[in-house]
Amino acid sequence: MTGTGGISRSWRSRLDGWFEQRSPRSDSVLLTHRNVYIVPTKAGLLYCFTLAVLLVASINYQLNLGYLLTFLLAGSGLVSMHMTHGTLRGLTLHLRPVQAVFAGDSATLEVVLSSADQARYGMGLRLKAAHASTLSYADVPGGGQAVLRVGFVPTLRGRHALPALVVETRFPLGLFRAWAVWHPAMSLLVYPRCERPAGALPAARAVSGGPGRAQAPNGSEFEGVRAYRRGDPPKSIAWKQAAKTLASGGDLVSRDHQSRTQQQLWLDWQTCGSASAEARLSRLAAWIVEAERRDAAWGLSLPRYELPMGQGQAHRQRGLEALALWTA
Repeated sequence: MTGTGGISRSWRSRLDGWFEQRSPRSDSVLLTHRNVYIVPTKAGLLYCFTLAVLLVASINYQLNLGYLLTFLLAGSGLVSMHMTHGTLRGLTLHLRPVQAVFAGDSATLEVVLSSADQARYGMGLRLKAAHASTLSYADVPGGGQAVLRVGFVPTLRGRHALPALVVETRFPLGLFRAWAVWHPAMSLLVYPRCERPAGALPAARAVSGGPGRAQAPNGSEFEGVRAYRRGDPPKSIAWKQAAKTLASGGDLVSRDHQSRTQQQLWLDWQTCGSASAEARLSRLAAWIVEAERRDAAWGLSLPRYELPMGQGQAHRQRGLEALALWTA
């Protein structure tokens, strides 16, 4: 059994390599007679068997109507084969940019199917490694577009090549299956899986010379803010903190640019304890998400890498990317 499985894997590997040579990696592909393949389905094989039985019976009993029915059905099957192949031929596939995800979360691939001429029906898309039952279907209007989505769950952090996709159709009669294998060139960035439950954020460090910690009107503390004063420009108002104070019955707050101390939140590799490297990366990823949720400025310190203090979506992406691509 082991030998049989090894031979099967060897042939499958050779077949995958042949398909990849026939369809180089690209984020857009035009399907032509060179990359569209067609075979009969189980229903198609049964259809052919039925035609053979009808033909033998017609010959044996010299049935002219039997000949007529046999050749009429055979002609219908040939027309069906031509239409099935033509439904894929001339179709254009384009992959939209793929968003980075955390390990263990679902990544979604959005593929735009475009037809410059005729309408195309029963277009299916799936991962090559997935079962046929996972096909997503859509009809593409003539001169228009349709979008199909397929998802998969990456389990390892890092930058990975996207899996191969299969587009197929069995229109119009289901007697034949036409398909094409597509290898996208785009890659997927996978962040480390966030620690759950996440550990508490490390204590902030006080640094002189920057904005400091001020008291909000309702008595709670916000970092680098003060009570709103008449004449403060709108751009100096801390709107996120103000929303919290107003919701609890307080007043507006403004950013304090004259304080003499600043609380800096450093997410440091050394503060993650003695956990394994992957566990530390998971904790740091959870800390980055939590710090951004709290709208706090933070910096990241890794062995041989340091990200300066900052905040915002772009800063969050740089930090998570550094964790995803970090190597020992």
